[in-house]
Amino acid sequence: MSFNDNTRLDPSRVRDRRGRGRGAAVGGGVGGGLLLILSLIFGPDVVDQLGLQEGAPTSQQEDREVEAINACQTGADANEQLDCRILGTAESLDSFWLPYLDQFGVAYTQPGVVLFTGSTDTGCGTATSAVGPFYCPADQQTYYDTAFFDELVTQFGSASGPLAQEYVVAHEFGHHIQNLIGTLGAAQQDPEGAESGGVRVELQADCLAGMWAAHATSVPDPESGEPFLRTFSTTDLEDALSAAASVGDDRIQEAVTGRVDPEGWTHGSSAQRQAWFSQGYETGDLRSCDTFGARDLDSP
Repeated sequence: MSFNDNTRLDPSRVRDRRGRGRGAAVGGGVGGGLLLILSLIFGPDVVDQLGLQEGAPTSQQEDREVEAINACQTGADANEQLDCRILGTAESLDSFWLPYLDQFGVAYTQPGVVLFTGSTDTGCGTATSAVGPFYCPADQQTYYDTAFFDELVTQFGSASGPLAQEYVVAHEFGHHIQNLIGTLGAAQQDPEGAESGGVRVELQADCLAGMWAAHATSVPDPESGEPFLRTFSTTDLEDALSAAASVGDDRIQEAVTGRVDPEGWTHGSSAQRQAWFSQGYETGDLRSCDTFGARDLDSP
């Protein structure tokens, strides 16, 4: 458990679209987040080659999911329920980034937080479960298919601790911060390759996630005045690093093709993702997350 039990949560911070998707949910063997990265590396045909099965949530499942987010009221709920944990993490991120960016003259606006299953409409087009967690700059919203967090363990081989899950949310918020400070566009200008803008954008988002983690246990809930999160244990940090490593391009390429091709990287290697998260965590300083000025992405 990582949230202080008395922290107050506001369910209205999250838009819950679970069970309202227009398309079929991806089920079966391979997780949505993995499909996203595979699609980026190898092209969309890989989804078909993996032989996925389709399924859809039942009406009873939909009712339980929608009721669940409204029940998220305290930190104790965040320690028990994944959707409440996403909510609590988002509120912690808001409370950190607003005053932090203000000192740099950057106005923080809250990104949207949307939970979905199956498919959902976004400012970037219709997204399916195969996309996994993502940020859409067109509507400035972050999107999470909650099934991804199970796949993080079963398919990515990542640790299942709360900070591993919170890292994912913090990474997507990192893309929103990049949108505000003007670095996000580099991913489109130079999307692929070991030294590409796309890789540098992803590694910077990892560093920004680490920055939040560095401050998270002292950021107070505005309502109760109590910090959102308890002091992290060594295991918590190992879980976050495990999550970062599990979605490294080299690990995924090795698993799928048996070889590593840095020219096809879009997110960075496992070691790089760990290194930049650690950079943000150890320094807690935005200026230390300059992946664009780094000559060696392996050693921040």
